[in-house]
Amino acid sequence: MENYDCLKLENQLCFPLYAASREIMRKYTPILKKIDLTYTQYIVMMVMWEKKTLNVGELGKCLYLDTGTLSPLLKAMEEKGLLSRNRDKNDERVVTVTISKKGEELREKALSVPGEIGKCLSISADEAKTLYGILYKMLG
Repeated sequence: MENYDCLKLENQLCFPLYAASREIMRKYTPILKKIDLTYTQYIVMMVMWEKKTLNVGELGKCLYLDTGTLSPLLKAMEEKGLLSRNRDKNDERVVTVTISKKGEELREKALSVPGEIGKCLSISADEAKTLYGILYKMLG
């Protein structure tokens, strides 16, 4: 039976990462609903608030998302008036994304989100900082 210990759910790193991710997304949902964003739209907006304009490929790299996932997401966000998408005049294959005035204004409403999420988590600020470092190391 010992040969199969590596297949026990309790011995898998992937499972608590998966379960914790789902739990955090569940906690974000009602908070982000107040500002009419999904979690994926929220992370797009965080990049857009910082960068203002970038192409879809660059945005995908920032978020670890492919263009197949981003395209419908960005279309929906454009329909909400949060950003605009335009084809590059020099290369039609490149789509540039630019935050709109409405998107910029949403930043103020989003200021409370990190604090509200912080209250929902059962880890200290130091533990969160350590976890953040470990997770980004895994992504690297």
